[in-house]
Amino acid sequence: MEYNEAEFLFEVEVPQDELIVSRTDLNGIITYANDLFIQISGFTKDELIGQSHNIVRHPDMPKEIFNTLWNTIKDEKKWNGNVKNLRKDKSFYWVNATISGVYKDGKLVEYKSIRVPITNKEKLESLKKYDKLKLENGEKQRHIIYK
Repeated sequence: MEYNEAEFLFEVEVPQDELIVSRTDLNGIITYANDLFIQISGFTKDELIGQSHNIVRHPDMPKEIFNTLWNTIKDEKKWNGNVKNLRKDKSFYWVNATISGVYKDGKLVEYKSIRVPITNKEKLESLKKYDKLKLENGEKQRHIIYK
C-alpha cells in the first residue's frame, strides 16, 4: 500500500476531555459511532456503520498489535494500547484505546471501544515501538521521500 497524498503526513488532534466511542459486533463490524468518532475519523455515520472497524487502521500499525488485541478480547479480557488511526482524507490521529466486551445476561454480545487523546511523548514512544515490531516481523516500513 502506497500513500502519495500530502494529507498522509497531517495529524488531526483529538480534543482533550472528550471520548471517542464505538461499538462493534463480535466480528468487528461497527454498530455504533459517537459524534466525536464520526468527526475525528472524517467519515459520515453511514460510511462507518456496517463497516469493519479496520476502516480506520493506519498502515503504520503493526499486525501484531491487532493480533494481540483480538486474542485478548476474544479471551474476554480488556485490551488497552495506543493506536494510530487513518482518517478518510488519509491524515491520521493518535488515541489510547480501551476495548472490552459488552455482556447481556452473562453472554458476550458485542465489543466497545473508548478512546482518549495521548501526549506527543506517548505518540513518539509508540511509533518507535511499532517501527521496531514491524521491522522484527518483516512488515513494510514507513519511508518518506522528498522529490
